[in-house]
Amino acid sequence: QVQLIESGGGLVQAGGSLRISCAASGRTFSNYAMGWFRQAPGKEREFVAAISRGGGSTVAADSVKGRFTISRDNAKNLLNLQMNSLQREDTAVYYCAAGRWGQVRTSPDYWGQGTQVTVSS
Repeated sequence: QVQLIESGGGLVQAGGSLRISCAASGRTFSNYAMGWFRQAPGKEREFVAAISRGGGSTVAADSVKGRFTISRDNAKNLLNLQMNSLQREDTAVYYCAAGRWGQVRTSPDYWGQGTQVTVSS
């Protein structure tokens, strides 16, 4: 089992920045690829970004490329998402997830409970 706890969400103005994090415990963090997902009100949960076990490979959704950066610190069991140039459309509950690299973007094995990010105009 891997336990994931997100933090750092909040209210930010459009054009601003926010960094959210996910603390992992349980099984060895570095054994898992990690991902971020989000779910806006009335919409399905969607993939945002993912990072490989060692951090050498990343992938991001087109909607956030160039604005969001995923990173991880395996020594601290920590996953981060730096979000810049935030837009109202980025308002959502953000979830971190863990799984195998080939599946973490579609069907992760573990989920956190989410942190709310609200972007105001």
